[in-house]
Amino acid sequence: MTPLVQIGRAAIPGSPDSLVLSRRGDEFSIQISGYVSELMNSRLHFSEDLLAEWGCQHLRGQDASVLIGGLGMGFTLAAALATLGPDAQVTVAELVPGVVEWNKGPLGECAGQPLSDPRSRVHLGDVGALIRSQVSTYDAVLLDVDNGPDAMTHPENEQLYSLSGLAATWRALRPGGVLAIWSAEKNTRFTRRLREAGYQVEEKTARARPGKGARHTIWLARRT
Repeated sequence: MTPLVQIGRAAIPGSPDSLVLSRRGDEFSIQISGYVSELMNSRLHFSEDLLAEWGCQHLRGQDASVLIGGLGMGFTLAAALATLGPDAQVTVAELVPGVVEWNKGPLGECAGQPLSDPRSRVHLGDVGALIRSQVSTYDAVLLDVDNGPDAMTHPENEQLYSLSGLAATWRALRPGGVLAIWSAEKNTRFTRRLREAGYQVEEKTARARPGKGARHTIWLARRT
């Protein structure tokens, strides 16, 4: 098999690590420097698609405001745009500037260049800080940050999943809004934490590919 070839490296603000972008034909891979396993792969994005579809399904046809934490390879953004109506606005908060540049370049081909959609906005910075600055702003908040509640790339991301972080997201959501969270693994303790924070919680399993591949967890937490 043809090996992956590194085509980009991007520093992670506040971390000694960096993100590494590699390519093999039309396949892209992102890893954290010093880690053997992939952080994401362009052929394994079905669960990211479902994060957006499930998190935005209550907003079809509405003039909705959605926040996505983490741009990644753009698949969550693309799926959200496909689910939402023509008057929706989707803000993507991305901490790593290089990831935005990759998505404006060849990586953007994977998801159909969703950043070029006029409904898309990019907020370059910490999604947690953005959430804390908002009150009753969003109809849905979709978090695909790190590998889930166990922060991997940026220790401060743990704050997002703490009780105070979940309370901040509650305030940023409009009544009836949904917080959807992607995780590489199940976490029953975090499910309990969501309920403790006052959300109505549904925990779902999504495969990396339709009907096969790794099993990921998606929480749908509604502000009732």
